Amino acid sequence: MTVTNAAVLVPGQGLRSRVLRLADPRDDQVLVRIEASGVCHSDLHVLDGDWPVEEPIVLGHEGAGVVEAVGPAVRDVRPGDHVVLSWFAPCRRCEACAAGRAWLCSNTKAVSNTLPDGSTPLSDEDGTPVLPFLGLGTFSEYAVVPETAAIVVPDEVPFPVGALIGCAVTTGVGAAVHTAGVRPGESAVVIGCGGVGQAVVLGLGLAGAQPVVAVDLSDRRLGLARELGATHTLRGDDPALAEKVLEITGGAHHAFEAIGRAATIEALPGLLRAGGNAVLVGMTALGTRVSFDPFDLADQGKNILGCNYGSSVPAVDFPRLASLYLSGRLPLDRLVGAEAGLAGLPAAFADLRAGTGLRTVVRPGAPAGTSAGTSAGTDTWTDTGANAGTNEGVRS
Repeated sequence: MTVTNAAVLVPGQGLRSRVLRLADPRDDQVLVRIEASGVCHSDLHVLDGDWPVEEPIVLGHEGAGVVEAVGPAVRDVRPGDHVVLSWFAPCRRCEACAAGRAWLCSNTKAVSNTLPDGSTPLSDEDGTPVLPFLGLGTFSEYAVVPETAAIVVPDEVPFPVGALIGCAVTTGVGAAVHTAGVRPGESAVVIGCGGVGQAVVLGLGLAGAQPVVAVDLSDRRLGLARELGATHTLRGDDPALAEKVLEITGGAHHAFEAIGRAATIEALPGLLRAGGNAVLVGMTALGTRVSFDPFDLADQGKNILGCNYGSSVPAVDFPRLASLYLSGRLPLDRLVGAEAGLAGLPAAFADLRAGTGLRTVVRPGAPAGTSAGTSAGTDTWTDTGANAGTNEGVRS
């Protein structure tokens, strides 16, 4: 058994600092010392009650670290390996996995916030089971994960960069190169330039898109998007936004929404040329509904594409993205806005709600007051969320 400090969403109390017990890895499970975890909008959706989950639960799913121990059935991962964690651990046996579409695995238990056998390795000091978000729970010093979720990457990859490969980078780059299949010379517009949106811009650069229009409300984010390859930037509150996009692109071949807001999703078809693709990358709150003009979609042959995890296979794509970073082709360290200890989570979530900063990466093992940059001198902290205590049931 391992004792771990973690950020736990507690019923009626919001996000709290807790000391938990972590069972030793069994069968094909892997014990990972979490060195870095990105703070993602999906975590915010849970914290704010947009995605109901069973509580208590350790949040965090965008992680990287070092393998400490492995179960007896583990074959491909060894202690000492540096790994990036996949939040959608595939079964490798269902029809989708056999067809090479691991992002559509029908047997994964990750979305039920458990390990593949339906169990949780975490418990509170009084023995109460605690779930790991998406089967990982990376806002913790340690995690036990299935082997299929632990992807080995070169030791030279910094842990904060590895953490972002685990979600934002794979989702964004994959949205461009896999989901949309962007080809050289095709035009694109990206609405929302947070972590995922910036990764879409990078993916468009890899694919050779031209021109690339980045849209956001934050001048800081727009500045970074231009540095990462956007040829044009526009404010999202510009009343002439659609007209300007059409003027620049002649109607975009591809329009990516990386926010998860109904209004911006509904705007996508109006930015496209005939035959263009509207790619839904940002995750909405459960139950969100949007409206499209079906005549326009049919008459103009426009496509609405759903994008889950960048249509990527982590076992293949994580090492490739790591290699592109090490070669200088993907400046992923530019996506890290700040580093903090677990006590910095409330500030990181506040930044996400404001929608102005870049990705915060937490270092769970960093003691309060170190250069990791916690926002408090103690590890007793809380974030009540926008709707603390409203989560009931299990996300499906």
